[in-house]
Amino acid sequence: MNDVWKMVHEERAVLADDMREVADELWDTPSLCPGWTVHDVVAHLVESARTSRTRFAVKMLRARMDFDRQNAAGIARERGSTPAETLTRLVACIPLTATPPAPLDTRLVEMVVHGEDIRRPLRISRTYPHEAVRRALRLQARTSTSFGGARQSIAGVRLSATDADLSIGDGPEVVGTALSLLLAISGRPVEPGELDGPGVAELVQACGAA
Repeated sequence: MNDVWKMVHEERAVLADDMREVADELWDTPSLCPGWTVHDVVAHLVESARTSRTRFAVKMLRARMDFDRQNAAGIARERGSTPAETLTRLVACIPLTATPPAPLDTRLVEMVVHGEDIRRPLRISRTYPHEAVRRALRLQARTSTSFGGARQSIAGVRLSATDADLSIGDGPEVVGTALSLLLAISGRPVEPGELDGPGVAELVQACGAA
């Protein structure tokens, strides 16, 4: 558990450092998360970092159990009037250990996937700790799609990471780095050539990673 929080705190700190170098007007860049700008995703990370199990339950009740509505309300609440204000809030959240009622590794999924939602459109490169990406990939692969995972979507393929001793599933193979596989099964677009193998087309169709 302590190892997970150490990685999460590191990712928050590195993201905050990255965002200090981004011009204000670029915070309105569309992220890889459909419908959200880069600024929205940072605000979402702030809101999520402050969400305990009890607070999550309260917010879901207020949103009438609509997860999308709850997310939208959280972004509106935590998005500052300027990028600097939102960045200050992100920095304040770096050491927090609050988490909603979900496996702790969801914090890693969030920081890596949303980290790339922000960085890729801004052409910012980040080499994530291998263990953080591997754990995030394993969790996303075994989590039901109804809870934001990809278990049903990847049921017909085998994921093989080129940079880790990791293979998940059975079927036509999809080969790529653990990060590329994680993004793809999370429904994010990947660059041409990031994935290879006979299962790529099936994976892209199932996960919407086009």
